[in-house]
Amino acid sequence: MNKIITISREFGSGGREFGCRLAENLGIKYYDKEIISKIAEKADLSEGYVKEVVEKRPMPLFPMTIGATFAAVGVYYPLMVEESVYTAQTEVLQELAEQSDCVIVGRCADYILRSYNPFKIFVYADMPSRIKRCMERSTPDEQLTEKEMKKKINNVDESRAKYYDFYTGQKWGARQNYNVCINTTGMDIGALAEAYSHMLK
Repeated sequence: MNKIITISREFGSGGREFGCRLAENLGIKYYDKEIISKIAEKADLSEGYVKEVVEKRPMPLFPMTIGATFAAVGVYYPLMVEESVYTAQTEVLQELAEQSDCVIVGRCADYILRSYNPFKIFVYADMPSRIKRCMERSTPDEQLTEKEMKKKINNVDESRAKYYDFYTGQKWGARQNYNVCINTTGMDIGALAEAYSHMLK
């Protein structure tokens, strides 16, 4: 069975950078944003729409059992499309896990790939350092105040938690769901990735 490492992360914690550096140090594949393209292709939907679905809260009121018959409960079309996106997401992640050793960021991979016995990492940091990191990486057309950035961070995390909780039945960020939780506050991401790469070789 291939070595699968999943990275879940708070927004602005440096989880994406950590995952990328970890994959580089281990010499294995790294998957993040390109997963959206693969899901869109499999579900025959636009990348923009898929991105909207996986990064926003799922539609309320109808907790899903994946594979349930929607006609039986009268659920309308948009929810059926969300279901098709999650199904495609599951298939894409399973295909990637079958292909080779890899690091996968987000996408409920820790839960979807649980039968592959992944090493599950959750990356977090305190709010001041997350605000600082996000503001340093802001594009010229996104110049937010610290207060506005904090609101954005909280909104992104809330959406991630709702999506994860809705589809997995697990609590996003709960330490018992991961092999290790990493606090990047005041830490060098590169040094952390190097240290964990030695542990995971």
